Amino acid sequence: MATLPAANAASPENKVRVVIGAQWGDEGKGKLADILAADSDICARCAGGNNAGHTIVVDMPQPNGEKKKTMFDFHLLPSGLVNPKCVGFIGAGVVVHLPSFFAELDTLQKKGLDCDGRLFVSDRAHLVFDFHQVVDGLKEVELGGSSIGTTKKGIGPAYSSKASRSGLRIHHLYDIDAFAIKFRKLVEGRFKRYGHFEYDTEGEIARYKAFAEKLKPHIVDGITFIHKALASNKRILVEGANALMLDLDYGTYPFVTSSSTSIGGVCTGLGIPPRCIGETIGVVKAYTTRVGAGPFPTEQLNNIGKHLQEVGREFGVTTGRRRRCGWLDLVVLRYSALINGYTALNLTKLDILDDLEELMVAVGYELDGKPLENFPADLDLLSRVSVRYVTLPGWKSSIIDVRKYEDLPENCKRYIEFAEDFIGVRIRFIGVGPGREAMITR
Repeated sequence: MATLPAANAASPENKVRVVIGAQWGDEGKGKLADILAADSDICARCAGGNNAGHTIVVDMPQPNGEKKKTMFDFHLLPSGLVNPKCVGFIGAGVVVHLPSFFAELDTLQKKGLDCDGRLFVSDRAHLVFDFHQVVDGLKEVELGGSSIGTTKKGIGPAYSSKASRSGLRIHHLYDIDAFAIKFRKLVEGRFKRYGHFEYDTEGEIARYKAFAEKLKPHIVDGITFIHKALASNKRILVEGANALMLDLDYGTYPFVTSSSTSIGGVCTGLGIPPRCIGETIGVVKAYTTRVGAGPFPTEQLNNIGKHLQEVGREFGVTTGRRRRCGWLDLVVLRYSALINGYTALNLTKLDILDDLEELMVAVGYELDGKPLENFPADLDLLSRVSVRYVTLPGWKSSIIDVRKYEDLPENCKRYIEFAEDFIGVRIRFIGVGPGREAMITR
């Protein structure tokens, strides 16, 4: 049996780096994670499931010796796997849909990414089953006009099973008789709640028996795995899923995901103490987007919103849904920074603003003529706020080929520095295009 290292055995200099979404998700976390993974030994996921969507474009070597730009879409697997020397780890806080796990892995392998021997899953991670996905859709229908707008990947119902202590974890697969009994009971409970929907319970049990064998090489005791890595000074990168404004506690509840997407979710999802966390980099889109329902104070239902959506290619990686678009909201970002304690920010998709004459930035909310001190918990209040904006001049030129901060247009730098000063956190990374190379570091 593997022996755990001494408690908190990590070197003080070897801190875990975290990349985490600062808005409503879709900020482009995958690109920074990809860049930082080049200098990391492990890239870990700590929360969520295959409802995440990270797109990475890299030059992949071809049989003829040339390189070809290849797009990789990550949903459940850590996007750091793009670095062939980086190990991927899925922690206990993640919920895992095994058919999607293997389908995504197969797609990566077919595109030339060899993941053999470098993808591991905690034995404490909970399982998402197909019936969870059915229930996800039924819950949305049941909510009617108040629907959350989920990805219908079964994530919420799987976390509900976990919270009600009726869920099944990876390790349960290895006592198939006990697994079958618990699984039947779990499905029967959903039939009682939602009526008898079409579902092959026995066929699913047989399928998961086969998955269990196929999954064996990937399973580890997650606590032993991560703490041995810390003790041996492995460089660990944590790739957050979703974002702070979708956090179950601190997001725009109930229009949120079902996990802790804040910095706290890193500790609970991986089983590491706060003292092990070093850099916490918040990823911020240069404007604001969200998918699904819920109040969105700076949303632009006009030509500006259409421009951001079309030029920014604002379609969900996981669902294909059009994203709602609006101006950069610094009220949201200051609130997000308070909770997550960012040590730096990554501003992404700045090039999407190239053609705009003027840029508006939200700097405050007012309700009934009175300023609000912070981001409100009550969504009825949030839906009624008026937004106070500052207008900044655009730069009206392409920045997609700029690689040094000093070479950016003056109005572009003014936009960056205004946001930086308001939030109180340095914008260290600036994305100016879709490619891996299109990132300015200050």
